Amino acid sequence: MIDTRRFHAAALAGVLALSVVPAAHAADPIPPTSPQAGSAAAAHDPAAQAAGLFMQSCVRFAARPKALRVWAASKHLARLPARYANDFLYGLPGRVYDATTPAGKLVLVSQDGGSCSVVAEHAQGKALLDQLDVDLKSAGIAYKITADGPDSLEKDLHNRAYDASAGNRKWLMLVSTVKDPAGGEAMLTTNP
Repeated sequence: MIDTRRFHAAALAGVLALSVVPAAHAADPIPPTSPQAGSAAAAHDPAAQAAGLFMQSCVRFAARPKALRVWAASKHLARLPARYANDFLYGLPGRVYDATTPAGKLVLVSQDGGSCSVVAEHAQGKALLDQLDVDLKSAGIAYKITADGPDSLEKDLHNRAYDASAGNRKWLMLVSTVKDPAGGEAMLTTNP
């Protein structure tokens, strides 16, 4: 099970850092992982884009940062300069990429230790959690929700933790969203 307190400071630092990331050319929308996400509307849906990026990057390449970085380069994701990347890495070694789409600002965080996160500047929490559930099921990934509720340190955040598996692969996942029904910052993290 993921200790949500361990991710709290990194999540807040990453979310706050989104406001200082320089604007970049919006990448093509992240291709969907589920049939429902294939609509034209999904290309402009922040929840679908964040969940799709998470599935294609963090879930696919968990514990394999070198492969993740090759994938990021193949998708032409711009690496953030160190002065911005450090805000997302929270002192840990790794790389950070701008994955912004027309739906909004997205950042992909690849830690050298294999942890991976997607940070969204804005996504509605329930829509993001619902889309991730659809995407996990669509990908044949079994999961158990191990925690679902308010963050113990930051009451404005909602955390959902997952134990997930498919075949021999296993993931620990944590999704942190702002409780505001209108949405706000969100962070999806997977650990090997």
